[in-house]
Amino acid sequence: MPFYEIVCIAVHYPQYQHIHGLIKASMKAVFDAGGVVRQLTSDGTKILPQRIRSHQAWHSYGDYWTMRFDASPKLMKTVTSSLTQDPRVIKWTVIKLGTKLEDILEPPSKTVRWRP
Repeated sequence: MPFYEIVCIAVHYPQYQHIHGLIKASMKAVFDAGGVVRQLTSDGTKILPQRIRSHQAWHSYGDYWTMRFDASPKLMKTVTSSLTQDPRVIKWTVIKLGTKLEDILEPPSKTVRWRP
């Protein structure tokens, strides 16, 4: 299964139940299709670099979050279509991090051994 990362900017609401529901729905879609969520991070609320129009509304603030997961390419169509149609999402992108274990792991650091 390929390793993906979703970077998403969600509409900022005073209550966090809206973003919680969005993230929960995205994770549930991955779990139901047999995928594995590896990491979920929230970067908090930030001012957008410019006003963005999404779903017939202008937005100046957004909640940034990232989800890394393993899933099949078929599942990606389901997740991306749900993010496109969800009015709580301002912008999103999917990054394919790799398909093999060698692509995902970081190479060992090259260090010089110091001997006095």
